[in-house]
Amino acid sequence: MLKVGMIGLGAMGEGMAKNLDKAGFLNTIYNRTTEKAQDFGHKLNIHISLSVEELAKNVDVICVCVSRDTDVFEVIHALTKTIRPNTIVIDMSTVSSHTAKQAAAILAVYGVDFLDAPVSGGVEGANKGTLAMMIGGNLSVLEKVRPILEVMATRIVHIGDTGTGQATKAVNQIMAAGINQAVTEALAFAKAQHLPMEKIIDVISNGAAGNWFLQNRGLAMTNGNYPAGFKVKLHHKDLEICEEMGENVGVSLSLTTQTRLDYELLIADGFGDCDISALYHLKVK
Repeated sequence: MLKVGMIGLGAMGEGMAKNLDKAGFLNTIYNRTTEKAQDFGHKLNIHISLSVEELAKNVDVICVCVSRDTDVFEVIHALTKTIRPNTIVIDMSTVSSHTAKQAAAILAVYGVDFLDAPVSGGVEGANKGTLAMMIGGNLSVLEKVRPILEVMATRIVHIGDTGTGQATKAVNQIMAAGINQAVTEALAFAKAQHLPMEKIIDVISNGAAGNWFLQNRGLAMTNGNYPAGFKVKLHHKDLEICEEMGENVGVSLSLTTQTRLDYELLIADGFGDCDISALYHLKVK
């Protein structure tokens, strides 16, 4: 069985690591905040690597789930110090397609394969192992690690060459911005009409306008609760990436830009670590 190392134990990474451990794949973990890695490692009785370099020496497959493009490059450059040829690196972070291509090129010099494999499905999906995963890279490499990915995701789609996974995730994030705007605006309208919110959410969730976000976040947001699922500050970061990618191909993303600006207001009001459903807060101010 392939030995897997997990780098990054944030809200998404922790859930994915738990599922890797349940399936018997997880060999070691690393997290920038050592205390978090120690707490997690002791709970699962998993080896804790004290550096990226240490982790890279002891595994066949390295899963990465960090926040930003700069974090990915930091990890990649650390890996090159000790990584063994024929190791496979799977980056499940959300970064630009350009970053994915650069990371793959750096690792190829060391005989290492790279897949960009961003995910969708939120914290719930990470915990349940029901994520959707969009893959860029060599199909034969994907097939080698498919059993590993299947314990984290129920939908695994090979999109194309390196970078296409991240480009697909950008499509997802743009769409999520639009859904967030539509749902929060509609529910703010419903509140202003003095409608029974629970009934409104129930009936619309089961009609043509129904969607995951309304069904899973609607009731909480209308009660003023925005528990961290997908953080405002992280979606804000993703939308900046989407805008840059759009500019590079001459595509205007007006709704994406408006959502990013709205998120900046939320962050300024202290909602950066809340779920993106906190956009409702702006609509009912």
